[in-house]
Amino acid sequence: MHPVLNDLIALLKLERIEENIFRGDSRDIGSAQVFGGQVVGQALSAAQHTVEGRVAHSLHAYFLRRGDMNAPIIYDVDRARDGGSFSNRRVVAIQHGRPILNLAASFQILEGGLDHRAEMPDVPPPDGLKDLTEVAADILENIPMKLRRFMTGKRPFEFRPVEPLGLDRRRKLPPKKLVWIRAVDSLPDDQALHQNLLAYVSDFELLATSTLPHGLSFTRHNVIMASLDHALWFHRDFRIDEWLLYSMDSPNASGARGFARGQLFTENGNLVASTSQEGLVRVIDSARKQRRSDPREQS
Repeated sequence: MHPVLNDLIALLKLERIEENIFRGDSRDIGSAQVFGGQVVGQALSAAQHTVEGRVAHSLHAYFLRRGDMNAPIIYDVDRARDGGSFSNRRVVAIQHGRPILNLAASFQILEGGLDHRAEMPDVPPPDGLKDLTEVAADILENIPMKLRRFMTGKRPFEFRPVEPLGLDRRRKLPPKKLVWIRAVDSLPDDQALHQNLLAYVSDFELLATSTLPHGLSFTRHNVIMASLDHALWFHRDFRIDEWLLYSMDSPNASGARGFARGQLFTENGNLVASTSQEGLVRVIDSARKQRRSDPREQS
């Protein structure tokens, strides 16, 4: 298996310390703190370790504090309920004695029922589209070095935008984004693993969709963005090592918060998952650039 993908899988597996307590490490992907998708994916993994014979169908997470990449994260699972068809778990991610994330996840036995789905947007297939690594040199020169390393380095996922993302773009655009995503190598037939990896990758670029109509970009240091919550619903089985279209839009921004939602489709049009996220989106001026810190620590 591709070493970068293999490392991510190991990162999401966690170490069991006690029956309901797990420990995870972190990886620096170029952000100022632990990547939120990593904490969500690990928290889901911790919950999965305490459930048998049932598959996750939804999760809801609140980000409380920024994560420290140099310290382990402890995941404490509360087995809230095991019913006839559903199980519910509450997970608290802890660093330095304080919670950094709360997550609730619900699991269900496999059963049939009504079936309909939204239609996939009419977009070009991933073949022929450029990967995110193929970014113009003039754009790379204007983004932070850590982000530049992420953009051009080896990653566990391929990202093929339907339209160029324009990381340093100043034009005001509609609040919509379409990206094909896929793991860089084949994976085992383990739906829990595919769900963990989707939880991880679903945090990429979602909140940033809410900045598109305003010509803002964190690469230009004129906006602070911090995820406040993240929700994910799994509708159907899928494989993250096969192409999924991530269709994102932002119907609202107000009160220094942006709201975005997403749908993930297989190449043949099956809707397999939906996401939503709200985050703090705060425009900053030159004077405030010198005293930026995590807005969640100030609230």
